[in-house]
Amino acid sequence: MLKSSLTGDLIEAGCDEAGRGCLAGPVFAAAVILPADYRNPLLNDSKKLSAGLREKLRDIIERDSICWAVSSIDNQTIDQVNILNASIMAMHQALDSLKTRPQLILVDGNRFHKYQDIPHRCIIKGDAIYQSIAAASVMAKTNRDNYMRLLAEQFPDYGWYSNKGYPTAVHRKALKIFGMTPFHRRSFKWEEPLDLFSKLL
Repeated sequence: MLKSSLTGDLIEAGCDEAGRGCLAGPVFAAAVILPADYRNPLLNDSKKLSAGLREKLRDIIERDSICWAVSSIDNQTIDQVNILNASIMAMHQALDSLKTRPQLILVDGNRFHKYQDIPHRCIIKGDAIYQSIAAASVMAKTNRDNYMRLLAEQFPDYGWYSNKGYPTAVHRKALKIFGMTPFHRRSFKWEEPLDLFSKLL
C-alpha cells in the first residue's frame, strides 16, 4: 500500500497532471488533501489502474478527501508557454481552489515552481509512492479522459474516445488526412516520415 504521508504531522497536498504527452486537448492537474491516517489499498499511479477502477476511485476520493480540486490549461496556452509551464500553471490553479490551505505540497515529477510561501517536494514517480499524489493522478486523469470523450463527439475521426489525444497510429493517420483541429497543440511535433505514414494509409 502507498504511504499516507511524507512528514506525518503536516497538512500535505498531493499534485499531479494528466495529458502532458498528448497532441491535442488541455493538460489537466489536480490537488488532493487526504486525512492524515487515510488508508486505501486500491490507490496507485493512475496509469497502472483500469479505467473502471479509476472512475470508482474518483468517487471515493471526492467522498473521503479533506478537499480536492481540478484545473486545466488549454492547448493555445500550452503553445504559448510550453507544456511544462502549462502543467505547473494547472497545478497552481488547482491549489488555488483548495478549501484547506496545505502546509506542504508533494508534486509528482522533478519540476515545479514555488507556490506562494508553501514548501514543496518534487518526487519522481511520486504517484506510486504517496497516496495523496496517486489520488491527484486519478482525479486529473479521469477528468481529462471524460473531457476528451466529449471532444471526440465533435471530432470523431481522431480516435480521441480511446486514445484521449495521445499520438497513437490512428491519431497520426487522421492528422495526415484531415489536418489539425482547433484543439491540437501546434507547438507539438506530430509529423512522421512519409514512408511510415504509407504503412498506415
